[in-house]
Amino acid sequence: MDEELRSLTERLRQESGGTAEFRQLVATEDLDELADVLTAAGRPLWARELAAFRLGTAGDRRAFESLVLLLNHRDPPRCAAAAHALARLGDPRTARAAAALATNELRVAYALHPVRLLVTLRASESVPALITTLRRRLSPHDPYRRVALACVEGLGALGDARARPVLDEALAHPALAEAAVHALARLPKQR
Repeated sequence: MDEELRSLTERLRQESGGTAEFRQLVATEDLDELADVLTAAGRPLWARELAAFRLGTAGDRRAFESLVLLLNHRDPPRCAAAAHALARLGDPRTARAAAALATNELRVAYALHPVRLLVTLRASESVPALITTLRRRLSPHDPYRRVALACVEGLGALGDARARPVLDEALAHPALAEAAVHALARLPKQR
């Protein structure tokens, strides 16, 4: 059992009260049984999350919609678990969905995990979405510094020269300056 599954299982064991249903969903190897949890009416959130996570990490695309909803959840552990599963799912829609969530100004408070997922995916949508998100975070007194910092670090990790202008702007922000210096150092040299 990998560390992310162990953490999720422990969190959901507490949330579910360790019921027989919980134990069954942890133990089953039947992907159809897990998929049925996602479409059945009245299932608790913990059951849907566990089923979606297990399907996603198994590469079963039936989990995609549920995982995207969880990626945009207000509860950070749910977002982190969904990002982990989406990164392993291998669905071509994942980067587009993560980019949409990362750049949605109405949901910026929940953009941290979509930003990190975009860096992991290294998809064509990643750099433009991170640039857009970071540029919006550079306004004075923006309260989402963790999102901005994740964008700066992610752009450095992606190493795309298109990020140079926004990273140069980030140098003027004390909370981002050190990370921006490191990110700029990772970009290809200008000619």
